[in-house]
Amino acid sequence: MILVTGGAGYIGAHMVKLLGERGRETVTLDNLSRGHREMVTSGKFIEGDLSDRGLLEDIFRGCDIGAVFHFAADSLVGESEENPRRYYRNNVANGIQLLDVMLEAGVKRIVFSSSAAVYGEPGRIPLAENHPVIPVNVYGTTKLILEDMMKQYAEVYGLRFVSLRYFNAAGADPDGLIGEDHDPETHLIPLILDAALGRRKDITVFGEDYDTPDGTCIRDYIHVTDLAEAHLLALDYLEKGNGKSAVYNLGNGRGFSVLEVIQAAERVTGQTIPFRTGGRRRGDPARLVASSEGISREWGWKPRYADLDVIVETAWKWHRRRFGRA
Repeated sequence: MILVTGGAGYIGAHMVKLLGERGRETVTLDNLSRGHREMVTSGKFIEGDLSDRGLLEDIFRGCDIGAVFHFAADSLVGESEENPRRYYRNNVANGIQLLDVMLEAGVKRIVFSSSAAVYGEPGRIPLAENHPVIPVNVYGTTKLILEDMMKQYAEVYGLRFVSLRYFNAAGADPDGLIGEDHDPETHLIPLILDAALGRRKDITVFGEDYDTPDGTCIRDYIHVTDLAEAHLLALDYLEKGNGKSAVYNLGNGRGFSVLEVIQAAERVTGQTIPFRTGGRRRGDPARLVASSEGISREWGWKPRYADLDVIVETAWKWHRRRFGRA
């Protein structure tokens, strides 16, 4: 059985759905502070928090857990700077507790949801796994701390892990059953789709004077189902028992500017997306694009939903269903 922490959240829920479709038994643990119970489409669900050691011990004792997908974390960069205690407590302290309970139960396989935020300001593009890791915010720091801990636990206690560093997760389940629903919403594509539905007046484009073809920031968008597929490959790798622990980037390998994303949304929705231009946000690099050559070369992973219009189309299908305009 697979334990999925944070499995009621955006990416975790897509993981649970895919595992169920592949015939794997799951236990989802989520405190529902950011997730939604209705997003968990298969397996057993337990509402609870990683800070509850007794609950964790009961799960490992009673559910025959063989491996863990660890998604549970706070992930808002701005919030992490304003409330670092929350991020160190939830992302680091609770992560340590999870690792300790795993080891005590004899479970030594974990796939970790990490982030491109560990790299900090990009020194070269595309970003590869050997790029220096110098996070510039608390969120990225908490992810790197847990990565470093897992490396040490691997050396000393025999833990085996795969850490997957995401770039911009986007899109929704192609079936339209689950998707992205944050409160507050900070991701570009759902904000744009909110404008298309009239749920917001407009969106703000932060900066139009970057050194990019149209002056707006360029980001790497990877479909959430492609992320989940990569996690399955990681689980297979760990279950085969061969090889060392590993760290891989997960990205599309292509960058799209903010204006290109708006234009894609206009094509998909048939709506004009109203936007206004604001000033640059502190710490926003002009370009952030991944190199996923490592996981592609070694495991054969390639994104199936790489086209921007397809990514937006799946998100649009979900967005209309979620907010009553299907």
